[in-house]
Amino acid sequence: MLQAAADTDSSETLTERQQAVLDAALRLLVEEGDNLTMTAVARRASCSKETLYKWFGDRDGLLTATVQWQASKVRVAPVDRKGLDLAWLTASLERFASDWLRVISSDTSIALNRVAVGHAGSGKDDLGAIVLQNGRFALARRLKPVLEAGREAGLLDLDDAETAFRTFFGLVGRDVQIRLLLGDRLQLTEATIGGDAARATQQFLALYGSRTWRANNRPQGPEPDDFRSSRPEI
Repeated sequence: MLQAAADTDSSETLTERQQAVLDAALRLLVEEGDNLTMTAVARRASCSKETLYKWFGDRDGLLTATVQWQASKVRVAPVDRKGLDLAWLTASLERFASDWLRVISSDTSIALNRVAVGHAGSGKDDLGAIVLQNGRFALARRLKPVLEAGREAGLLDLDDAETAFRTFFGLVGRDVQIRLLLGDRLQLTEATIGGDAARATQQFLALYGSRTWRANNRPQGPEPDDFRSSRPEI
């Protein structure tokens, strides 16, 4: 998933036909796992292998484009520093969280991640590296400019955007992804996803919101002296 100062969303440069081919590759990953071949994708997408090689290069190139296409569904709005306020920041974080939960709970992402884990465990680390670089790491590069803009606007109090991103990522995902990978049939409805995204955003702001935000949103009583030092390392 998911653009000022962020990675270019490769989905913007794909034609509808190329998107359809990548969707076919994702369906094959769900059905066949690691048995994905250029021949099988060409057959499923009703195109020639020559076309696949022209568009994506080799199998790793096709897998990279497939992961990027799936990750592009997690959206990050362009940063407008002049109009950046708490409402915009909160909405951006909630949308990112909602999109990410939808993506990781989809059959395609579960299948893709299972194959990637299998590659890493067997020493075939090409797909694992592809998923990391074009999935989780790319999402961090997209969202960190939003976090840094929030800091510059005085809305967030953070020293390191990467640490803050890891915290937010952990608050959103919790144990959901590992449970899904292990076969737990979690029912993530739109209401559940929306509630989890809002809750994770509020928890993140409670940890990293500016002193003004925390003062205005403190439930009751004084803030503990060690509150800031209690941030989780994820």
